[in-house]
Amino acid sequence: MAESSNSAAASGQTQTAAKPTKAPNPVWKMMGMPNFRLKLPSRNWMIFLTVTGSFTAALVYDRKQKKRAQQKWCDLVAHLSKEPLPIDQTRRKLTVFLSAPPGDGLRVAREHFKEYVKPILVAAALDYQVIEGRREGDIRAGLAERIRKSRRKSGESSSVVEETGIEEVVADAREKMGVVEEPVPKGDLIIGRNTWKEYIRDVPSPSEGAETSGSPDDTPTAENAEKKEEPEKKDEKPSKPTGPTPAYITPADYSSQNLPRSLPQSLDGSAPIHFPHILGFLNTPIRIYRYLNQRHLADSVGREVAGIVLASTTRPYSDGSFSTDSELTPAGVDAAPASDNLLGGNYEQQTLLEEEEQDWHKSVHKKDEANPNKEREWVDSVVLDSRIAARMQRYVLSPEDEARSQRIAEGAEYILGEERPTPVPFWQRMWIKYGYGEDEETLKRKPILGNIDGEDDQ
Repeated sequence: MAESSNSAAASGQTQTAAKPTKAPNPVWKMMGMPNFRLKLPSRNWMIFLTVTGSFTAALVYDRKQKKRAQQKWCDLVAHLSKEPLPIDQTRRKLTVFLSAPPGDGLRVAREHFKEYVKPILVAAALDYQVIEGRREGDIRAGLAERIRKSRRKSGESSSVVEETGIEEVVADAREKMGVVEEPVPKGDLIIGRNTWKEYIRDVPSPSEGAETSGSPDDTPTAENAEKKEEPEKKDEKPSKPTGPTPAYITPADYSSQNLPRSLPQSLDGSAPIHFPHILGFLNTPIRIYRYLNQRHLADSVGREVAGIVLASTTRPYSDGSFSTDSELTPAGVDAAPASDNLLGGNYEQQTLLEEEEQDWHKSVHKKDEANPNKEREWVDSVVLDSRIAARMQRYVLSPEDEARSQRIAEGAEYILGEERPTPVPFWQRMWIKYGYGEDEETLKRKPILGNIDGEDDQ
């Protein structure tokens, strides 16, 4: 009995005895590094790696699809950059309206333009002019001044003494040299709901500042006459304007104004661009979702920009009484304006990009207690003149261009008139970029030198 108990105790001791640890690799030991062993990560490490890996995978996938979507629209319009242009013509110029989103600065709007809009304009080699607004009303004032200049240029009488700027000097020099603009339709790109409301506030204005030289408050009164009689002090500096120039006409006066003689039957087409922007710490989940889904925004913005760049098809804005999706008009052809009795109260221009107002900061909706009757372009409802709204057009993609963009996305077609280049392996791209390799285009441009030293003659 004693022997059996001793043998059982000895076997238990051998089983419970700890196994000797494996000796570290001599290589790691000589390098001063610990012994690496393959093992599963702990629970905390698994959580960390899962979260970071999922976020990284979603980000990489979104950026790859975003780049592919932008490249599709760039390839759709890239053939325009290869078309020859006469030496006496300037490239087609678009007008981009850009303003700071409510509650934020202008830098965010500029980054949105550079990231989503500019690549397509560059691919088509189009010129563009940017009208920026840092605060509410700047876009409306800038567009109003632009309309006044065009009306004075068309021959309308005005008592305003126009100052000669750089643009006027350049235009006059080009006119003397015989340089004209490319005979193609122009267009306006409007980025964001707040910019669109300012743009639509001034475009339907039938006689915005056509023959007015001063501000709306410069009406002659007895008090103003007494002030003019006082001697002016030469030492006083002119006060800087505290804001944009106020409008010369209110939306309530649209119906009582006559249309100018220079107003065409069909206005230049426009393209509103979506600009989602939300602030606030509590909106972080929404911001993260949008950050990981930029591919959808890039595809939507690219479609609108490609439509105005190609300028092949336009359609009038609908008024809510009938559908105009099938009434496509080739660009450059004046669409027949609808009569006033056909226009309803709900215009398409009033509801475009309306969903962006839900993301605006609450400070935008606060009323100015000091001046409650002041016009607020961003907050006030959109009021349109039916005579002007019927002349507005919107650039859209034609069915042929839409089908071609789908073939480009599938890889069945490339830039118009070109063949898709053969894909380059990854190792070859790395060798060209970081090594001593050269691509085929560089080799074609590389000069071939002959026998300079004359070694063959010896």
